[in-house]
Amino acid sequence: MYNKLGPVIVAEISGNHKGSLERAMELILLAHKNGADAIKIQTYTEDSLTIDCDLDEFQIKSGLWKGYNLYNLYKEAKTPTEWMKPLYDFAKKEGILLFSTPFSKKDVDALEAVDNPIYKIASFEVNDVKLIEECAKTKKPIVMSTGLATLEEIDRAVNIIKKYGNGDLTLLHCESKYPADPKEFNLNTIPFFKQRYGCRVGLSNHALGDVIDIAATAMGADMIEKHFVDDRATNSVDSAFSMNIEELRQLVADTSTVAMSLGSLGVRLTKDDEKNRDGRRSYYLVKDIKKGEALTFSHIKCIRPALGLEPYKVDAVVGKKAKEDIKAPFAIKDTMFE
Repeated sequence: MYNKLGPVIVAEISGNHKGSLERAMELILLAHKNGADAIKIQTYTEDSLTIDCDLDEFQIKSGLWKGYNLYNLYKEAKTPTEWMKPLYDFAKKEGILLFSTPFSKKDVDALEAVDNPIYKIASFEVNDVKLIEECAKTKKPIVMSTGLATLEEIDRAVNIIKKYGNGDLTLLHCESKYPADPKEFNLNTIPFFKQRYGCRVGLSNHALGDVIDIAATAMGADMIEKHFVDDRATNSVDSAFSMNIEELRQLVADTSTVAMSLGSLGVRLTKDDEKNRDGRRSYYLVKDIKKGEALTFSHIKCIRPALGLEPYKVDAVVGKKAKEDIKAPFAIKDTMFE
């Protein structure tokens, strides 16, 4: 998955399938055909996440999903376990890398039954140590979003994953708002995580546009995950903060361009740079000089091209006598003077 230049682009389908298995397949194929390196789904039912309860704390009172209670939201948005076999069979047939986020042991079991290749831990589940253990026990690669988590909670989750011998971990910095405000991202977390945990690090981004993704790529992001829908006008549960087809294509193109531009740490000259160095400045004789005559600044001028004396050498040559007559204009060398 990581054998490419630039970050792995993961398209998250989430609840944008609007309760239709066929729609989920359509979105998976569209994301794949428009440049996504991998497609992610979420495997859960409403009972994986909450209970059917009308108490006040179960009501959503603001934001994108205002008016729902938790149970009804998840009931509408779910990608149920019985979809796993047809979805993974479809992805395998089409040559698509598909993986999922489980929310309970039952969800993990359903994913193991279809040989899910990678497990994603959602940012809201970073404190669910039992779920993290279930994923880590599979020994498969893990991607974990860190939005809402304290450093202590991230340390704990990472240690659980490592305890089970799972060394293939990608941490995703995340701003867990829907949609997220670009001004609130703390992208310096990306190099911080790389240094602290020694693992791959990326970004789970719920902001529209790809400015934040470009910045994350420049900071060394190994993965960019974004929600995907073909058209935000479908008004599915996550469509308001999902990238569309054109935006996915742009994301792939822009992050690839940035990754190519990063190069290596330090200063380097390309072959073209080496050729173009001849277009820089050097000292040319602009007034004839006789053999034995001392060179003065009135004899020379620093001009383009760079076929003559390098400018940093001029002070060591001025005042020395010419070894022979030299007619101007001429690209002088320090060996021409005593």
